[in-house]
Amino acid sequence: MPAERAVFDTRFFIEHYYSGDRRVLQKTKQEIRRARKRFVSAVVLHEVFWLTLGCEGKETAVLRADLLEKDFRVVDVDAEIARVSAELRHKYGMCLADSVIAATALILKAPCLSDDPHLKSVKEIKTRWI
Repeated sequence: MPAERAVFDTRFFIEHYYSGDRRVLQKTKQEIRRARKRFVSAVVLHEVFWLTLGCEGKETAVLRADLLEKDFRVVDVDAEIARVSAELRHKYGMCLADSVIAATALILKAPCLSDDPHLKSVKEIKTRWI
């Protein structure tokens, strides 16, 4: 049964693009297909672009970012996400990026696909992993 919606964390894409394990790639593809409504924070787009830029160069980074924008709804950091993010950051002592991703999941009432311990510690959201 397809999941209604999901927020995908940067760590999901690190596994998807860089794992090298065929089973992991099958699982990440399965999770992408499973979610009918797929979301990424603009922060995730930034992190994936930055990481790819350093590992594979600008051409691949642009291509990958274009694919993310095509296959996922990119959620901008608006005033509501900024405020909720600040509250979560203060409460859990998280970095800015993780708090924005957590706030995005919270506001969208969607589980976050991540194995990040910082996100898993946020009681207000659900996380799951491949």
